[in-house]
Amino acid sequence: MGRYLLDTHTAIWFLIGVDDKLSAAARRIIGSDSRPVYLSVVSGWEMAIKINIGKLRFPGNAAGFIRSAQAWEITILPIETAHLTALESLPLIHRDPFDRLLVATALAEKMTLVSADENIRRYDVDLVW
Repeated sequence: MGRYLLDTHTAIWFLIGVDDKLSAAARRIIGSDSRPVYLSVVSGWEMAIKINIGKLRFPGNAAGFIRSAQAWEITILPIETAHLTALESLPLIHRDPFDRLLVATALAEKMTLVSADENIRRYDVDLVW
């Protein structure tokens, strides 16, 4: 059974109930009790920064975002040394530091990333959308 790491936008869309933006596969993965779903603390960090600079509106704050994910039994994944090691070896395809760390995390943890981001498709990472 695979493990799934949610991209930040995927988690936001799910948690605020914007199901029409999620793919059918993403809805199935997140809504299944039998598939382990994870959210990196990187996503909370990204939200905190984007909320602070006015680039993102979210009902609540980054800490509330993390609590909402946990209420849906989404496991919060800390940043580990292995993720940073994988990040160092990534080609500089995508310049977004949060997305790069999510790709590195998925690679290091052997997870499938759930993302609609076209730039991420250019990495050699398991991806579903």
